[in-house]
Amino acid sequence: MDWLGIHFLTDLQQSGLSPVEHSHTFLLVAFSYLIATAAGYTALSLADVAVADDRRTRMLWRWIGAFCLGGGIWSMHFLAMMAFVMPIPVYYDHRLTALSLVIAIMASLLAMVMIGRPALTVRQYIGAAISIGLGVTAMHYIGMAAMQSAATAYYDPWLFALSIVVSMLASLGSMMLILKLRQPNNPAPLKLKLAASLALGAGIISMHFSGMAAVTFTLPAGSTFDAGAHVDNHSPYLGIATAFISLIIISCSLVAVWAGKKLESQRRDLERVNALLHELDSTQASLHNVAHFDALTGLHNRYSFNKEIQMRLDEHAAQGTSMALLFLDLDNFKRINDSLGHDAGDELLRVVAQRLKSALRERDLIARLGGDEFCILANVEENYEAELLGRRILQKMKEPIILAGRKMVITTSIGASLFPQDATTGEDLMKHADLALYKSKANGRNMLYFFQEQLRSKASLELKMEEELRQALSRNNLTVYYQPVFDLSSGKVCHVEALVRWQHPEQGLLLPGNFIDIATANGFIADIDRWVIRRACRDIKKLHRQGFKIGVAVNCCVRSLERETLVSDVQGALSQARLEPQFLELEVTENALMANIDQVIGQLRQLRELGVRLSIDDFGTGYSSLAYLSQLPLDAIKVDRSFIQDIPNNARDLDLAEAIIAMGHKLHLKVIAEGVETQQQITFLIDNQCDLAQGFLPSRPLPFEKLQAFLLDEIGNNAFSQSHLA
Repeated sequence: MDWLGIHFLTDLQQSGLSPVEHSHTFLLVAFSYLIATAAGYTALSLADVAVADDRRTRMLWRWIGAFCLGGGIWSMHFLAMMAFVMPIPVYYDHRLTALSLVIAIMASLLAMVMIGRPALTVRQYIGAAISIGLGVTAMHYIGMAAMQSAATAYYDPWLFALSIVVSMLASLGSMMLILKLRQPNNPAPLKLKLAASLALGAGIISMHFSGMAAVTFTLPAGSTFDAGAHVDNHSPYLGIATAFISLIIISCSLVAVWAGKKLESQRRDLERVNALLHELDSTQASLHNVAHFDALTGLHNRYSFNKEIQMRLDEHAAQGTSMALLFLDLDNFKRINDSLGHDAGDELLRVVAQRLKSALRERDLIARLGGDEFCILANVEENYEAELLGRRILQKMKEPIILAGRKMVITTSIGASLFPQDATTGEDLMKHADLALYKSKANGRNMLYFFQEQLRSKASLELKMEEELRQALSRNNLTVYYQPVFDLSSGKVCHVEALVRWQHPEQGLLLPGNFIDIATANGFIADIDRWVIRRACRDIKKLHRQGFKIGVAVNCCVRSLERETLVSDVQGALSQARLEPQFLELEVTENALMANIDQVIGQLRQLRELGVRLSIDDFGTGYSSLAYLSQLPLDAIKVDRSFIQDIPNNARDLDLAEAIIAMGHKLHLKVIAEGVETQQQITFLIDNQCDLAQGFLPSRPLPFEKLQAFLLDEIGNNAFSQSHLA
């Protein structure tokens, strides 16, 4: 039976054909296995580089692998055929031999393409194994067909089919092994790779010898040959030379693979270095941005501004030109930030930054120094240009802003200083602009104010006074004056108000208006409040021991109300003086009350639970607290002196004072009028049933020693009730 020119024979004995005895040359068989193993090792090595990222490089390595693997398989086959010895002359058809080599290379190319993929599905594995197995089988049997001799090759059909199956299974196993060991960035250990190469070599040579097992060479019936004769079909040196040439080609390929891997490794190292350099550049740029620019607004930050101002000062000094520095601070930013939240505050700062930038010229520099503080450096030829810039900014800021769904207008206060008129260094320019800004805020906000020399003198004086005031507080050199508060129904002193004084060594007795703002601005006003509370409790306890059972009222600033230790401080002062809580009254201004109403209410309720009395001072002059009056644990409200001083001449003040008194009574609160200086005012207050009064008419503030004498005189003569309540 013939198929595609291949002769199949199932029963050789019945055919009458004479089989030709044959043998194998062990040395050439060993060389063929060595070449198969070398081809397998090459395939394993090329698998690592066949997955290169570059398409051209990937195809180059695949073709190199195809020539090495295909050439190795073909060389193994050719050597094994040369090792096949028969006692008849054997020749080879060059064309068929070359065709078998081409088929081996193409089958190997398909193998290299498949092992160059990241992963294979089961269907792809099976399809590739069938294709490669058929290709290798075709190479083998075309090579067999290239053998020319007097004998005819007959194949056992079952062994023929088995050789094809073996070829496919060997192809499948080889691909799976190569893909399993392929690790481009982490090559397999050499020992494991060599062991795998031996297995691949065995698989490759098994494809040949399974095919050889299927063939039988026969001579026609009646033909004779000398079975013992030796026919030198091939020189052994030809086989050895072929083996060495094949090994050299494979070795060169391995060297190329090694060099390629080294180059690829260097390329990857270079890419990593470039990536690290790029990352370093990006990091450096990010660090530069972090170091020089504000993350929220994108403006220059304080560090960058300080560097820039020095460079520009040097430039302007060399050119003899002028420059203006404008210091800006948003008005009431804290209140907006607290009421609408920090996200709204951040959005406000971003909007303000954009508005400020739009108001500047090309060469002007703007920076956010922190919080709601901005600073601008502007080149000016004349001083009026700085004023025009400041006015333009003020006007720009008056445009409404939509914030948290609310339309509002945010104003800013500006302080300005000029180079070189006001200062020649960046530090001094900043200080002087800051002083001008402080003056702008003190004058009503939403203003532009330029530095003047007297501001520096005032600042120096305030700095000196701050140091002296701190010393006076630490050395217990402050003192307390007490102003009596009278019951208008009886004319008797019901309690006193404690008022701090400072006996300055050079300026004499200073009233609170001369130093309280300094203490507030520098953060130790609450310490003064605490000192006054302790002193007042101690003095009132002395009066109690002398028989004067009166209370004392002490002013409590917003900083004191914000301190978490306020309640414990008051409790400590009462305990130290052994004074009953009902004899201490804390006066809180409306502004202090409304600054942080939620926290304040909590503090006041705790104080009220102690038994301390509470009142609102300067009622009607600050933020409206009417909405909270019913929630506050109050005992009294004090009508501010501004509503009393023009009575009876100002009809509006008459109406306001009368309304406040009536409202206080409706809320069951005592009403205290302060700043009483005339008999007409006393008469008005009595007529409107005001409860208590204090002022210069009944008594000025007195030091503790004189207060004792006053109380003795007041009890003995009842002077106020006789002369003013009649």
